[in-house]
Amino acid sequence: MAYKITSSCVSCGSCADVCPAGAISQGDESYVIDASACLDCGSCSDTCPNGAIVPAE
Repeated sequence: MAYKITSSCVSCGSCADVCPAGAISQGDESYVIDASACLDCGSCSDTCPNGAIVPAE
């Protein structure tokens, strides 16, 4: 199961810096996760200061 970035994202970029797969990039309004590249490791979720990254359902 991949992760997703919710509307609580403030585009700080901390998640992209820790993603070992490089699956996170800046989108139009916030960062986005490429679900097909996500390793489901949770590094991004653990790093997000706003709790904006959650498991995708």
